[in-house]
Amino acid sequence: MNGELCSWGRYPYAPQHRHPCSWRDELQPLLDRLSRDPQGTLPYGNGRSYGDSCLAASGQLLQTRQLDRLLSADWDRGVIQAEAGVTLAELLAIAIPRGWFLPVTPGTKFVTLGGALANDVHGKNHHVRGTFGCHVQRFALQRSDRTEPLLCSREENAELFQASIGGLGLTGVITWVELQLMPIASSRIDSINVRFDSLAEFFSLSEEFDKTHEYTVAWIDCLAKGTSAGRGLFSVGNHARDGQLLVDDRRRLSVPLTPPITLMNKLSLNLFNNAYFHLHKPGRHASQGSYDPFFYPLDSILHWNRIYGRKGFQQYQCVIPDAAAETAMAEILASISASGSGSFLAVMKRCGDVPSPGLMSFPMPGVSLALDFPQQQRLQSGLFRRLDQIVRGAGGRLYPAKDAHMSGDDFRAFYPAWQQVDALRDPSLLSLFWKRVTQA
Repeated sequence: MNGELCSWGRYPYAPQHRHPCSWRDELQPLLDRLSRDPQGTLPYGNGRSYGDSCLAASGQLLQTRQLDRLLSADWDRGVIQAEAGVTLAELLAIAIPRGWFLPVTPGTKFVTLGGALANDVHGKNHHVRGTFGCHVQRFALQRSDRTEPLLCSREENAELFQASIGGLGLTGVITWVELQLMPIASSRIDSINVRFDSLAEFFSLSEEFDKTHEYTVAWIDCLAKGTSAGRGLFSVGNHARDGQLLVDDRRRLSVPLTPPITLMNKLSLNLFNNAYFHLHKPGRHASQGSYDPFFYPLDSILHWNRIYGRKGFQQYQCVIPDAAAETAMAEILASISASGSGSFLAVMKRCGDVPSPGLMSFPMPGVSLALDFPQQQRLQSGLFRRLDQIVRGAGGRLYPAKDAHMSGDDFRAFYPAWQQVDALRDPSLLSLFWKRVTQA
């Protein structure tokens, strides 16, 4: 046991002791030992979950990041089998030169395969390919109440397969994942950027471009008011039809330390948002570039979460069904703007109707919005309470992988299949999140 771990948002502050596992045959003895704690343990990959879903109720984490080996690969079919600690970045580094890409990727490539499955991550192409879980063929699950790993697929141990995809790592420790990749002819992305001036324009652009492009996403200026409310930048992309298959391994900047207070305040956010909006000229602008800045802009700055200071930050991510999306999103943005607690990261995208095999998958047909807020006590009692009311009234829901405040009543209403997951939960696995929303 050495060192301490926390969540990416550094809130709630609940330092965790790490118990690393380097080999799969070490896993069961380690799981047996950690299971002696009445509050059990929890698997932990690379720590990119934002809230308390990656924190063990006991404070004792079973870290699987060192389970990072490629087990097999069929490069003719694009099917790989790799240990759960392999990151998406590591997978891309070996898949891209062979003409394959991730079928679904979130906004960071530093998540592990196990974490991507456990949170059923989604990306800019949910309207085309659904969630990460849609492309998982099989995985192995090590449980404290079994001596041998369980093989899970749509045909074998199907209930555990469904409960584990989006199951927040509670059904057992994922040891390896078999994933179907997507063929590409180039690692370049043909993209179009469109500056828009209103929320209504976002919905119009989404309606147009979702039909023709694999990837669509928008940045929203969440501090804009009056006639500027809802303005932003709409970005779409497709994989280039020809070109080289190159891994983007550019050097990255790094935030070297955590300042005592957040660097994100109303003044700096206003300056950033105005500058970023006006940096892009009106009209439609086509370009071609590497996949990395298109999919992973924040990954260019290592440890960027440190800019929020020692108190950390909370991400608020919701999805609103289509019928209520435009009205509810306008109310959400108006509430944020009025509060003055803005976010420089404000990502809006449309989710499609491709069903996930997971019981607790976050997306639904509608529109998702993700925002980061410097942690302060009044978030819980002020802004978040108002946003929760809007989401609840519109029939939407919040994303457990990003959450640090959701009430138990809301969680149980948003995810009615939680009881099925709980019934299949490994008795020795319990997170602070699960304890908060199911046992409080």
